[in-house]
Amino acid sequence: MEIHRGKGQSFARRIYLPRMVGVGIGCFSIIAALAPLSMPVWIWGLLAINAVIWPHLAYRVARRSAYPYRAERRNILVDSLMGGFWAATIQFNPLVTVNMLALMAMHNVAAGGLRLMIRGFFAQLLGIIVSWLIFTPAFNGVTSQIQIYACLPVMVLYPMVIGMGSFKVAIKLADHKRALSALSRTDSLTGLLNHGTWKDLLQIKFHKCRQTQCQAAIALIDIDHFKTINDSYGHLIGDSVLRQLSRDLKANLREHDLAGRYGGDEFCVILPDRSLEQARDIMERLRQVFGNFRSEEIPELRVTLSIGLAPFRASFKDAGDWLNEADKALYIAKNTGRNKVNCVDAESIAATGEYLASSA
Repeated sequence: MEIHRGKGQSFARRIYLPRMVGVGIGCFSIIAALAPLSMPVWIWGLLAINAVIWPHLAYRVARRSAYPYRAERRNILVDSLMGGFWAATIQFNPLVTVNMLALMAMHNVAAGGLRLMIRGFFAQLLGIIVSWLIFTPAFNGVTSQIQIYACLPVMVLYPMVIGMGSFKVAIKLADHKRALSALSRTDSLTGLLNHGTWKDLLQIKFHKCRQTQCQAAIALIDIDHFKTINDSYGHLIGDSVLRQLSRDLKANLREHDLAGRYGGDEFCVILPDRSLEQARDIMERLRQVFGNFRSEEIPELRVTLSIGLAPFRASFKDAGDWLNEADKALYIAKNTGRNKVNCVDAESIAATGEYLASSA
């Protein structure tokens, strides 16, 4: 309910200014159309209430309602009803009536689409009937020069207000779309790329390397004994370790290096335009920096990384081959003492295969 209430409050605020401009300035054209007619004093009082008091009253009613959105839509129908009432009361003066009802239709479409516009149309018919029950139905086809001038301010200002409101809504929607897109691409805990997004980017980088024959390397990073950290100190400490590695990755990588969370305690990095030696230096620095992490809650906690590195090679058939080679390098690092960076280059591929075969 609180979420819907918040949305309704925002909706009421958006309607507030257009209503003030519409009925506040629009009343001058109604005054110009009513002036030649013999109308009772209470009509002028009703017009003053409609133009001066109603916009603020409607806003307060919507703000204080348990369901502001519904209350504001009812207020919009009251606007339409009063529009029909004034159109019949001024005896359907052509320019004033068309100007008033057209701008009201614009308001209803902007606020609630076709459905609200149709409901507003029926509310206008009801307003016309109310006026005809009070006054004799009549039609005045004459539009004076004063009435033309009286219509100009609202014809100019009201579309500007509606346009500016629509523009602000469009900007907010674009911001929300970008935020949702970012959320769909990133891991919620670490803020790094999620598994699927990173693998999609790996495919793109792989094809670029094949086309341009540029240097690149990928790294698979594993936090040593992470399950033991979770089991011994709890998942909150484990999460703080994951976030720390994320911060260290961001601090030690270039802007166009692509870091992601590959699994629970496994991270991945694409290092474009880097030789294997350069990538090794970066990962070695990361390993040392992360090893200096100390937890305020658990001072005795020590953390280390095992890292597998693989450079791009033209002999790879697809990105999966590249990733598999980095995975082999990580496997060797984890099974030969951990807390190290292991690289797979062209000369060591055969030796790596022999090690895996003997381990099996």
